[in-house]
Amino acid sequence: MRKQKPVAESFVRMTELVLPNDTNTLNNLMGGRMMHLMDIAAAISAQRHSNRIVVTASVDNVSFREGIKLGNVVTLEAQVTRAFSSSMEVHINVWSEDIPSGTKFKSNEAFFTFVAVDQSGRPIDVPEAVPNTEEEIRLYDGALRRRQLRLVLAGRMKPQEATELKALFEME
Repeated sequence: MRKQKPVAESFVRMTELVLPNDTNTLNNLMGGRMMHLMDIAAAISAQRHSNRIVVTASVDNVSFREGIKLGNVVTLEAQVTRAFSSSMEVHINVWSEDIPSGTKFKSNEAFFTFVAVDQSGRPIDVPEAVPNTEEEIRLYDGALRRRQLRLVLAGRMKPQEATELKALFEME
């Protein structure tokens, strides 16, 4: 039986100040810099869950809702949603805050997938993720569908094998 671990133990909150070197010519945080920060927060979360070295396996769609300005504070929150044999899905929310004006908004949300590896880089088993809150359960329940979609899009699973996805599209 696989070891179990509450998903809450993987929670990471990371805060950064947007400095001039992080911005484009419009004084907005560069998308590549944002993705770099998201990858770091998500990797720490996956490492906390697995207690292993992890590598990024995939990144789902990252949409930029609104520009994050120079001088804003960026807060990233990451947590494992579900663990499979050696892979883990991590959900990330990104918030932007303009402290002088008192405004705060959600800028980004994404799912990253990590694989735990041993010292030789071979995949290694990870603990089962145990959700407890309503939100953790909601994200856990959707993780298998998101995983199957990733595998189909990557050509690693045939669409007809994606049983969780087929259920979404079957009409009675």
